[in-house]
Amino acid sequence: MRKFFHLLQPGQQTNILDVGGLPRLWDDAPVEAQTTIVNLEPLPPHEAYFLKPNQKFVQGNGTRLAWPDRSFDIVFSNSVIEHLGTWENQIAFAGECRRIGKAYWVQTPAREFPVEPHFLTLFLHWFPRSLQKKLLRWFSLWGWLARPQPGAVAAAVEEVRLLTLQELKSLFPDGKILAERWLGLPKSYIAYRLPPPNGKSPECKP
Repeated sequence: MRKFFHLLQPGQQTNILDVGGLPRLWDDAPVEAQTTIVNLEPLPPHEAYFLKPNQKFVQGNGTRLAWPDRSFDIVFSNSVIEHLGTWENQIAFAGECRRIGKAYWVQTPAREFPVEPHFLTLFLHWFPRSLQKKLLRWFSLWGWLARPQPGAVAAAVEEVRLLTLQELKSLFPDGKILAERWLGLPKSYIAYRLPPPNGKSPECKP
């Protein structure tokens, strides 16, 4: 978040769309920008506590957003695009972020990192999904702690699709890629496009 505010420099009048987020992410933000938070699920009651006067919550689908082109100064998304299940959904999500925002900031875990962050285990995400479903319950920290039923295991595996660096570049060809590293290894990637200096951005071609 510090890097986001440093590079994109939103102010109090900046209009931000947070796709797939929750209000608490912005609780310690240094600037109270005008923020719309859109999520597929209703706002949980405990999250409503964090909703500030400069924020509003809207239910919606990040692959089919209702706003016109360039409706927001910045489209922001943190660890959401990997939860869309299929490459086709990820293409649609990236296209919407590029279409609606004059600038964007989309973060996602790196598939190249050996630890799968959702299931807290080594190397599992490098195996085919069919094998992941067989191993996840007994060979991941998530499986031992959550003790999921077979249906929940299958749903979790089908939901998460981590992106490689080359895939992210292809999804955001008009942006730059920033790698967050741990011990030299890419832990996550951020695709971003800075706000245009004249307030206008070129037409987006998905």
